[in-house]
Amino acid sequence: MTKLTDPVVVPPTQTDLASLRPLADRFTDIDAAEAESARLSAVLTLPKGTVHVISDIHGEDQKLRHVVNNASGTLRPLVEQLLGSKMTAEELRSFLTLTFYPAEVCERLERTMTNLNEVQAFAATALERQFVLVRALAGHYSLRRAMRLVPTAYRDLVAEMLHAPTTDRGEAFFNAIVAGLAHRGRAFELVHVIGRLIRNLAVEELVIAGDCWDRGQRGDRVVDYLRQQPYVSFVWGNHDAAWIGAAMGCEALICNVLRVSLRYRRLYQIDDGYGIPLTPLEHLARTVYANDPAKHFMPKESGLRPNDVVARMQKAAAIMQFKLEGQMIARNPQWGLEERRVLHKIDLPAGTITIGGEMYALRDTLFPTINPADPYALSDEEIACMKVLRNSFMLNVKLHEHVAFMINNGGMSLQRDGHLIFHGCIPCDPAGNFLPMQVGGRALTGRALFRAVEETVRCAAKRRDQAGIELLWYLWCGPRSPLFGKNRIATFERDFIADPKSHHESKDPYFTLVHEPWFCEKVLEEFGVEPTHGLIVNGHVPVRIDKGESPLKRSRKAITIDGAFSAAYGDHGYTLVIQSDRTFLARHHHFESVEAAIRDGIDIIPAIEVVSSPIRPRLVGDTERGRAIKADIALLSRLSEAYAKNWM
Repeated sequence: MTKLTDPVVVPPTQTDLASLRPLADRFTDIDAAEAESARLSAVLTLPKGTVHVISDIHGEDQKLRHVVNNASGTLRPLVEQLLGSKMTAEELRSFLTLTFYPAEVCERLERTMTNLNEVQAFAATALERQFVLVRALAGHYSLRRAMRLVPTAYRDLVAEMLHAPTTDRGEAFFNAIVAGLAHRGRAFELVHVIGRLIRNLAVEELVIAGDCWDRGQRGDRVVDYLRQQPYVSFVWGNHDAAWIGAAMGCEALICNVLRVSLRYRRLYQIDDGYGIPLTPLEHLARTVYANDPAKHFMPKESGLRPNDVVARMQKAAAIMQFKLEGQMIARNPQWGLEERRVLHKIDLPAGTITIGGEMYALRDTLFPTINPADPYALSDEEIACMKVLRNSFMLNVKLHEHVAFMINNGGMSLQRDGHLIFHGCIPCDPAGNFLPMQVGGRALTGRALFRAVEETVRCAAKRRDQAGIELLWYLWCGPRSPLFGKNRIATFERDFIADPKSHHESKDPYFTLVHEPWFCEKVLEEFGVEPTHGLIVNGHVPVRIDKGESPLKRSRKAITIDGAFSAAYGDHGYTLVIQSDRTFLARHHHFESVEAAIRDGIDIIPAIEVVSSPIRPRLVGDTERGRAIKADIALLSRLSEAYAKNWM
């Protein structure tokens, strides 16, 4: 007879059992479940992995590669600490180059080093040094997670080498592996694999805090490179929204990304990177705009196409953009942007335009495609041009793979170890009250706004609905957009009005309020981050280093990591490095080229500024990943109970 004090055992429901069956397929008995639970419990005690946060890359693919390859400057001091006393200065320089660029160095050596004994000696020395780094870095990982970073074909071999040397595994064991590979012409391949492993162990997760495209040479190569990294997360920026919307067929954003690419002459990413032909736009420029000097649209640099042709192409794209934006604004009165419909305010005979109640002289009055009776209608030539361009963007396989990668691995914000990361701002008034933005017919603020935007963008990617696609344009440049954070984008004014007063764009009060501790705590609480020790991390607004600005705000609870990564903005850049025992800012400077780095051993040695240090080192159990592991342990416990009571 059951005693009243005995616990009542309630058998699980069929729904409960169904949730455990996928786990039971992996752990087929109670021993397997208990062993995995014990392993995961041990993982929680490991130091947390290092997270590197980079923002506003803006197409600078080579600089990004070097910053990631040298782990934001953290690999060099580790090499010097562990191996510096065992190498000459030249050996150290050569080994660092190999560490940063294993693929390129090994490819060069394969062409130049043909003597088998020389190859074997080089590989043995390089691998011995590389495994010193691997063992030091892998200590922060569970063995399973570390081995996932090794190509499948090499996992067993690397596991054997990882545990050498020991008493029974001396130099002969290690050298036999190297000799066997050298005789089969695969020694350099292993050196390359271990070099990549070192870099991947040094950067457990790479977080991109917005803006992969525009200004720099090759936004396409930036995304290509990021797709090769093992653990990448995105926070979307407004330039990302522009390219995502262009890929989905938003004609105004197609014109925008083409206009910016033409302005900075970044055309290789369009025609070579994505294979999108610019012929329709060039035809429009050579015919309709044939006699237009377009002197205020001259590109920033020279190239294969004549500058005047590129200038006319940019102007043609800009006029179509202004027309299409005007049409969109008329379709979306909830945006409250009627004042940004400016084409009907042009007085061609007088050569003026009235904006914001003030009349300005136009410095360019050639508008061959604008019909004063219907200024926002595309001409027949523009319609034909846009039809081809839209199809090229919407049917481009590579661009859609990039967009899908960014959407699947990204969102409006994320949290890492008490750091709240989002690109731009929380729209607010001067008193710090969050302001609403219209999404799907609802006026939303703060965290609810971010979630609704994420949901709408993901739905738009699947369904291609017009409202969702047009929202991406608003995210690019709307006053209440968290990705933009200004009262307007003055593209028309900068192109057509000389008076600099018309170019002014006012920043959202957020950018002033983040200097106040109380406001930062309000934002952190809104997003569920512990406010006392939490830190807001933004990009978007370049820190004007030359004017003495600091990335760390006066509140010491917010930091801006847009350090003008692109050469067009200043050629500096920051990485926020979140380690187990500290968070620090690495400031990067100009990077010449990958070729110079390999040839001359040139490195970006960043300046380091410690932002914060926790009371005790953070463990995996203290992180977002730790919470997920604890949930897995709870499920495994339920599975063990089900096995023990024969419920499965």
